[in-house]
Amino acid sequence: MTPKTQADSTAMDEHYMAYALEEACLASSEGEVPVGAVVVFNGEIIARAHNMVEALKQGSAHAELLAINAASRALDAWRLDGCTLYVTKEPCPMCAGAMVCCRVPRLVFGSPDSRTGAAGGAFSITAMPNALHTVDVTSGILQEQCLAVIQDFFRRRRKEASKRQDAKE
Repeated sequence: MTPKTQADSTAMDEHYMAYALEEACLASSEGEVPVGAVVVFNGEIIARAHNMVEALKQGSAHAELLAINAASRALDAWRLDGCTLYVTKEPCPMCAGAMVCCRVPRLVFGSPDSRTGAAGGAFSITAMPNALHTVDVTSGILQEQCLAVIQDFFRRRRKEASKRQDAKE
């Protein structure tokens, strides 16, 4: 499925980002930081994941890494040639590094992260000079929706923490 125009490409990116947003909402409902990811190959979603750091008690159980690993299993290959990774928030350095190592050709993310983002935000791991691989990055797809999911999650957590603190006093 190759887009014919820029508008087609944006519509396709928004279509797949909506699935990543579903994953982010699932993460939120499970008490995880709401980040969701999907991997698309030949116009089909071959992997879906959301953050599972708390559930798995693993600091590396980020949505991107879980989706990359699932895609590698689906393709029976560690090189993810021809894949696009859609993620609701700009990846951290660990996840961006995994994309480079697994040769993900394209990343599409929703909400930028100027503090820890590694796809052009705080760092540019996806575009490091002299790297063996670089990742083509498209940002800002469904940005407002992606940001709202994260902001709502942390707003609720702060409110809950405040209630617990008030109950202690």
